[in-house]
Amino acid sequence: QAQLVESGGGLVQAGGSLRLSCAASGRTFGNYAIGWFRQAPGKEREFVAVVTWNGADTYYTDSVKGRFTMSRDNAKNTVSLQMSSLKPEDTAVYYCAATRRRVATVAYEYEYWGQGTQVTVSS
Repeated sequence: QAQLVESGGGLVQAGGSLRLSCAASGRTFGNYAIGWFRQAPGKEREFVAVVTWNGADTYYTDSVKGRFTMSRDNAKNTVSLQMSSLKPEDTAVYYCAATRRRVATVAYEYEYWGQGTQVTVSS
C-alpha cells in the first residue's frame, strides 16, 4: 500500500517555474509507476506525466512536453515534477498517483492518490 502527499504548489506568473514533489510512504514505493494528473475547475482530471518504477522512462502529455520534467528518487521515496514556462492554462490542482502498471495515462488505472496541490499561473 502507498500513501502519497503532494507539495510545492503555489501562485506564479506566466513564464515562471514551480517544482512539485510527491512524497510516498510504504516500503513498496519502488514497485509503482507514479503519475501526475491535474484538474482545472469544471474540467475532467487529465493526465500530465508518468515515470516508470525505476525512473528509466517518462511520458508526457503533448501540452507539457519540453516544459515539464518528471523524475523520481526511490531511495528517498519521492517524485518530482519540474514545471517551467508555465502558462495560465496550466492552472489546476495537481495530483500524484501510483499504479502497479508499467505506465498508465488514465486515472482509473491508478490505485493510490494524493490529496492534490494547487498551481495557479497568472497572466
